[in-house]
Amino acid sequence: MESIQGKRVRLRDWALDDLDSFAEWLQPGQRWQELDGPYFGHSTAEEIPGVVARVRARILEAAFPNPRERMIIAEREHNRMIGQVSRYWIGVETNWLALGVVVFDPALWGQGLGFEALGLWTDYQFREVPALVRLDLQTWSGNAGMMRLAEKLGYTLEGRFRKARIVNGMYYDAIGYGILREEWPARYPNGFGS
Repeated sequence: MESIQGKRVRLRDWALDDLDSFAEWLQPGQRWQELDGPYFGHSTAEEIPGVVARVRARILEAAFPNPRERMIIAEREHNRMIGQVSRYWIGVETNWLALGVVVFDPALWGQGLGFEALGLWTDYQFREVPALVRLDLQTWSGNAGMMRLAEKLGYTLEGRFRKARIVNGMYYDAIGYGILREEWPARYPNGFGS
């Protein structure tokens, strides 16, 4: 099982014990869904059993790609799932990845857990994918917390696409942040969290 240790959180592979909690956090109406790409939509109540079944099958088959594309954020002390980190390709042909992070419970927001998780995840991606020259974070102007998080980690605001996202009938800007491989160790010379 892959595990990346931080001071307060660990990134780790999925476990069967995570599935009940995950299914609960996927239920419609969760606050995190209002901020995490709400313009794409989220699973309906009817779709959730299928989503959970696919994750269960992946766990049982130990079908986790190397490097990881998605990991659980767990509290370090109790190993309880509190969120997840992810990555997706913007351009495979140019080794261009974007990262994502979500902490499900609003009671845990603003405590530095997402900052630590995304810092560990950025470190991991640069370490495990040597061809990467840059990493991106994509968000929208209604997610002020994600914008602060990107800037705090050292990502640079590189793009603002005005009125490119519609949320609850209102237009918002699409926001893009990036960090170059050489910028990351300049900011964190001993690795993130050292």
